[in-house]
Amino acid sequence: MSEANTQIEKMESQPRGLMTLFFSEMWERFCYYGMRTLLTLFLVKSLMKGDAEASLIYGAYTGLVYAAPILGGKMADKYLGYRYAVMLGAVLMAIGEFLLLGGNENMMLIGMGALIIGNGYFKANISTIVGKLYRENDPRRDSGFTIFYIGINVGALLATTLVAYVGETYGFEYGFGLAGFGMLLGLAIFYFARDTYSAASGLEITEEGKKKSVGPLTNVQIITLGSLLLIPLCYVLILRNEFLDYILLGLFLFISFSMIKAGKTEDKTLGTSIWKDRMIALIIFMIINITFWACFEQAGTSLTLFADRNVDRLIFGWEMPASMTQFFNPFFIITFGSIFSVMWVKLSNIGKNPSIPMKFALGILQLGLGFLVTLIGLQFVNESFQVPLLTLVFVYLLHTTGELFLSPIGLSMVTKLSPQSFSGTAMGAWFLSFAIANYVGGKIAALTGGHGEDGAALSIEAGLAKYTEVFSTIGYVLLGIAVLIAIFNKPLQKLMHGVK
Repeated sequence: MSEANTQIEKMESQPRGLMTLFFSEMWERFCYYGMRTLLTLFLVKSLMKGDAEASLIYGAYTGLVYAAPILGGKMADKYLGYRYAVMLGAVLMAIGEFLLLGGNENMMLIGMGALIIGNGYFKANISTIVGKLYRENDPRRDSGFTIFYIGINVGALLATTLVAYVGETYGFEYGFGLAGFGMLLGLAIFYFARDTYSAASGLEITEEGKKKSVGPLTNVQIITLGSLLLIPLCYVLILRNEFLDYILLGLFLFISFSMIKAGKTEDKTLGTSIWKDRMIALIIFMIINITFWACFEQAGTSLTLFADRNVDRLIFGWEMPASMTQFFNPFFIITFGSIFSVMWVKLSNIGKNPSIPMKFALGILQLGLGFLVTLIGLQFVNESFQVPLLTLVFVYLLHTTGELFLSPIGLSMVTKLSPQSFSGTAMGAWFLSFAIANYVGGKIAALTGGHGEDGAALSIEAGLAKYTEVFSTIGYVLLGIAVLIAIFNKPLQKLMHGVK
């Protein structure tokens, strides 16, 4: 009872709007993860795509989902305001989910396009609103972002259990429809409880957004209509995903230049010399973030296909759907999230809180150890060449504790390292690193597929050997990267100029 009371008190000490944003984001993540959980299996089993092609489509889609916040953040900063941007995103995402009910490749690709653009408006800007609920150097910020992050994972948990079960048991179209309903619920919460987060700055449509620029149309109206025209572009980019090699690299270089330029401008305005260094630090953390998530995001592709083929999922006579194995991650997030939230505060109070670079290093270390668990599972293979379900349980456990060292801290870090005038764009830049990671993750997953170099399907035994070989290689590389980050801990802290 005392622990429950402590959690309630901690929630009550946070800004009033946090729980509205918590539940809005929870249902948006239900929508996104519901579709994502089923996507690879839908591509392979319903549309009869090969493993490699399905992984590349998945990587292109999820990559574009996380690239879109660059546009969404910039449009909200300059024209839309954060509230309108989030609502526009929610509507587009709901439309995208319902388009998937068509069940064919064309409808799927159009629906994906709507989900991509909608997520770009929703994701970056709701996180920015959370950051704007807090004053600068507010000690509650890290704890607040961790609570918000739990909301993300409650939505993911519901998606990877309910949507996964419905989709694999009754038909993929029912799973997609359920995910779309969740998005409508999130939109309703965000709109009808808007007074609770009204203290955040930047919510309203800007003066620039209200200006008429083409006949009677305002900039906001033009951007809204233009967003619909971007859907066919996404359609093409998912199909011809090799173009993303150049687009994502170009975006990364452009946004890096923009961030350093913004830092220099802020230094010149304020007569300081810290913001350029902080932007450089943020770019370095973006590169580390790409490394982490490219490997972590195997959950939706190679790890799900691995579960489908090479994991014994029988539990007391019931076989867990392969897509449902993804639920271990959000389950562990919810289980340990509150503990980590309290832990960071207590460690900070006694001066033992690890620096941000060390948290990133420790997160990557645990991610690497998670992949190496598959080598242990290999020692307990059954006659069907399947490893025990406990293998995935421990893989996801270590991946999740690694995530808790890195992801909620990362969201908070962006709001600390970026100037207030650049916060939406900086958050969009942070999500660009997720975009690149997801796209690279698709390429990694394509290497693990159930086909040999000659294109012939591998046997279950050969597939198991290939999966464990690739997973263990990933694990060893990640351990080396974690050590490298730890070595450069102090130089990175120097660039951050006191941000902790």
